Amino acid sequence: MPVPIIIDCDPGHDDALAIMLAAADPAVDLLAITTVAGNQTLEKTTLNARRVCTVAGITGVPIAAGCDRPLLQPLAVADDVHGESGLDGPEFPEPTVEVVPEHAVELIHRILMEHPEPVTLVPTAPLTNIALLLTRYPDSAARIREIVLMGGSTDRGNRTPAAEFNIHGDPEAADIVFGSGVPVTMCGLNVTHQALATPQVLARFEGLGTELGHICAELLSYFASTYKRLWGMPHPPLHDPVAVARVIDRSIVGCVDANVTVELHGQYTRGATVVDLHQYLDRPVNAQVAVTLDAERFWDRMVGAVAALGARHTP
Repeated sequence: MPVPIIIDCDPGHDDALAIMLAAADPAVDLLAITTVAGNQTLEKTTLNARRVCTVAGITGVPIAAGCDRPLLQPLAVADDVHGESGLDGPEFPEPTVEVVPEHAVELIHRILMEHPEPVTLVPTAPLTNIALLLTRYPDSAARIREIVLMGGSTDRGNRTPAAEFNIHGDPEAADIVFGSGVPVTMCGLNVTHQALATPQVLARFEGLGTELGHICAELLSYFASTYKRLWGMPHPPLHDPVAVARVIDRSIVGCVDANVTVELHGQYTRGATVVDLHQYLDRPVNAQVAVTLDAERFWDRMVGAVAALGARHTP
């Protein structure tokens, strides 16, 4: 049976492909898409979710807008990475998919309470919506199968030397999630940097011969340009779909048990995920931490999802 999931995202180039993977892969059942401020403002990330669903022909999946700022700190977007729109690169048509008139946190809570089985949450953005859900509705925790998030790192950061963007975007929210007692899997930079969109990968998307395949290649080409400019990386990592892939097939993303603590106060380390891989701190395990990726199988699922969507929809 497909695993029921909700994606909480801030599209974002990699979020866009995560949505496509979740919508098309038969191993998961996408119940809703919720948005939060992160890569861009809430208005822009919500518009981008609508754009992605429109060009991919994703219908019948509610989209709800959530929090427009972090719990405590000011919003700082990633326009240096994702551009002014948050999804620079392709030209998108006017979206035809609408947003439901319900706050993301309320929608997630309602789905959790009404669904016949526990639901997996897949946040690929700052964790503001998820933290608010857990604090406003403590009864939600029992209805969450697990939280499989893209964020953090066992190594260095990509927003500061120590902190990854999603965790740095709302450290207090991340601290709430990791301390919630809900099963958490962290897919951080150390594993997502193994999902490199090489020229061969882009050629696979173009080779699908569909408009959607071309859009994905354009998205990744733009992403490649910013990664080369900012970090000198010749090929961009496709972060967010790795979390979806972990839910689709747990053998694609290998994990180890560890304690993860979010640094809240360090002058230079705020937002860092302190991952105790060797039990130095003698703190209880509170997460599974992704460390390995079967990149070939990951890309097969990703390209296969875009092929399936493109075959049944012409924008």
